[in-house]
Amino acid sequence: MFVKATKAKGYTYVNIVESYRDEAGVSRHKILYNFGRLDELKADKSFVNCIKKICRLIEIPLLEDREEALAAGECSEAEITNYGYLAYKKIWDILGIRSCLERTGETGRLQLDLEKTTLLMAIQHLLCPRSKLSAYEHQGIYYGFPDIPLQHMYRALDRLAENKEKIEQELFEINHLKAGQEADIVFYDVTTFAFQSIKTDELKDFGFSKDCRFGEVQVVMGLLLDADGMPIGYELFPGNTFDGKTMVSSLDNLKKKFNIRKVVIVADRGLNSRCNLNLIKEAGYGYIVACRLRSMNREVQGEALNEADYIKAGGDFKYKTVPYTNIFKDAEKNTHQLEESLVMSWSSKRAAKDVKDRQRLTHKAEKLLKTPASIEALSKRGGKKYLKDESGNQPKWVLDDDKIKNDSLLDGYYGIQTSETEMSAADVMNAYHMLWKIEESFRIMKSTMEVRPVFHRTPDRIRGHFLMCFLAFMMERKLESLLPESDEDDETNSPVKIREALNSMQLAKVTFNGDTVYFKTKNLPLGTKIFKSVSVKTPLNISREEQLAERFFIPESKFNGQMSFF
Repeated sequence: MFVKATKAKGYTYVNIVESYRDEAGVSRHKILYNFGRLDELKADKSFVNCIKKICRLIEIPLLEDREEALAAGECSEAEITNYGYLAYKKIWDILGIRSCLERTGETGRLQLDLEKTTLLMAIQHLLCPRSKLSAYEHQGIYYGFPDIPLQHMYRALDRLAENKEKIEQELFEINHLKAGQEADIVFYDVTTFAFQSIKTDELKDFGFSKDCRFGEVQVVMGLLLDADGMPIGYELFPGNTFDGKTMVSSLDNLKKKFNIRKVVIVADRGLNSRCNLNLIKEAGYGYIVACRLRSMNREVQGEALNEADYIKAGGDFKYKTVPYTNIFKDAEKNTHQLEESLVMSWSSKRAAKDVKDRQRLTHKAEKLLKTPASIEALSKRGGKKYLKDESGNQPKWVLDDDKIKNDSLLDGYYGIQTSETEMSAADVMNAYHMLWKIEESFRIMKSTMEVRPVFHRTPDRIRGHFLMCFLAFMMERKLESLLPESDEDDETNSPVKIREALNSMQLAKVTFNGDTVYFKTKNLPLGTKIFKSVSVKTPLNISREEQLAERFFIPESKFNGQMSFF
């Protein structure tokens, strides 16, 4: 039985019809009641009131009832919460961070939920970087997240600082050793993080700032990444530590914490000192580092300029490999000998850049000659590089034409030195060119995640803050790796776009006549793609608490026990 509307002679007629089959099995309709013309029914107030009464008796909601309830103030204001953070909560579980911090939090005298407290601070840095105080005040924006007291956030930083080595080692075992992934190529680089302070202590100090913030104290961070761009570990050093000296401590910790069969350290020329290279070899590791071709002896430079044995890879690029014995003496005058390979290459693009850079420095040198009194105090890094003093007692600065000419001979040439003499030149160059991953990592930590400014004073709180940021960075990199390649452009799945997408995933909580429902707001398409990649369901357009709990349930992880949403 159903209502059927039929049109005849320009009018619509409403009937109650029953469907049946005749003796031949053909479907037929039988009119049970004819209500008449629809326009007359609408005009008949008595008939409309009867239909409304029937709807109310069988509890079919009417629009006018809702409007009356709204007018009477029976509907609450919408409360907006974010559910996009659940993608990172799933990554937290996949990486084994949850189980690791739960075990760590069981020890110690301080009573706090280390895992959930650290998760809240990490999610806040990933989605909307804030100070710990501001994170505490705004934690209600995350749907279903338990309340975390402010003092627990500060205590959690202390606990993280105490257990930094243990946490790093356990996470490496889970994500590399147990997962069967070999970290045979390790990228290493150093950067600085400044504080809005001039007060020094055992960790914060003045030093050479890579961000040109020389009037503030800083810390130095050495970061290790694997070939996939996933962070392995890091070390914090006092702000006045020279880049090259960070390698010793990092290698010691690499051997102590991570049971890796073979490691090849890839680093830029800022870490290329003979002492560092010797330490890497003595530790049983290999290295691939950029060399200072213009600073090497004339024999090596002559070999680079010799056209013999170069392999052309296109019209504007060529390369070759040259055996090289690196002989030097250490501080105790002991002689060391490192058998290496030099991979030399030339490209027209690099040659054009070298010419442009030299012209810029030459122009600066010519300007300096107009104010010779200021030259003496300058370093050799700028325009002074192409000036020389030809005087005796009184300075007489002139343009160093020989230096300019000699430098121009090596325009476009680049050198990479490696202990891995069995590796092909192509493999060596490919490994070195992947250094952009660590440069990108520092850029993400400084800009997108806003590791700085650091709102802490004591060394332990600072160390805890950096470990929390390191865990957040692990989650961001893991989520990027799970997303499929973009079909549009390289920026679609960038950290900034991921943040925007997850922040767009919101629920509007409304209480109507004592009944609470959640309306899903429209989110960016990337947000839906992210949830699909981590196997978390998005909510229905209209949901109740029990429906959300069911859809947001996170099943058992590969490394951990059962995990529910709450």
